[in-house]
Amino acid sequence: MRAPLSPGSSRMTRRESIAALAYLPVHVLLLPLAMSFVLLPLIPSLSDAAFNLIYYAVGLVYMLAFELRFLRRDFDPLCDRPFNCLVEVLAGYGIMLALNLAVNSLLSLFPADNPNNAAVMDMANMEMGTVSAMAVFMAPIVEEILFRGAVFGLLRRKSRVLAYAASILLFSLYHVWSFALLDAAALLYLVQYIPASFVLCRCYERTESVWAPIFLHMLINGVSLSLLSQLEELLCRML
Repeated sequence: MRAPLSPGSSRMTRRESIAALAYLPVHVLLLPLAMSFVLLPLIPSLSDAAFNLIYYAVGLVYMLAFELRFLRRDFDPLCDRPFNCLVEVLAGYGIMLALNLAVNSLLSLFPADNPNNAAVMDMANMEMGTVSAMAVFMAPIVEEILFRGAVFGLLRRKSRVLAYAASILLFSLYHVWSFALLDAAALLYLVQYIPASFVLCRCYERTESVWAPIFLHMLINGVSLSLLSQLEELLCRML
């Protein structure tokens, strides 16, 4: 008979939390700046897609080096309750779609496009394979360990509401802050990431395995890129 899930049973050790939180500002700010000032002058022909692939590859290597035991421990609930995890992943995706309808209806009042989505679309149009590897496989692992495993997992020991609020805000801001430096109006589009961030937190909390939001994140990004590819093919046929 399987033991019931206990709230907070998925948690990093002190050493794992320090390693993840120490890498968070590196991943968000220092690494992209360092790559821009060091890597781009050395390889001026480096494409945006290749730049982002290297960026997430560095993060993935770091996570495998310092968070592998955490990933291994959290794999057990996934194996013990595969149906429960599958249901939560699919339910999370459905809830996100419903919330996205409300958010996108609100944002339709503003004519500008989400700059992060536009950047991903531009890269995907040129190098779909590279963008798929980055967005579907690398980014979910790195980002879920940071924003769910570390931020959410650490704060929920003190306050569940604070854990949700901080994880959602940081994850949403992470996707638009660099564009907001050039145009403050880009901050408006952080609301587009609130539904996904909410369901990722919910999925992690309800399964007690960081692998569940990782797979949900992969599903979200994979479907989005697939729809983009189909849209591009349709437009080519129309032209």
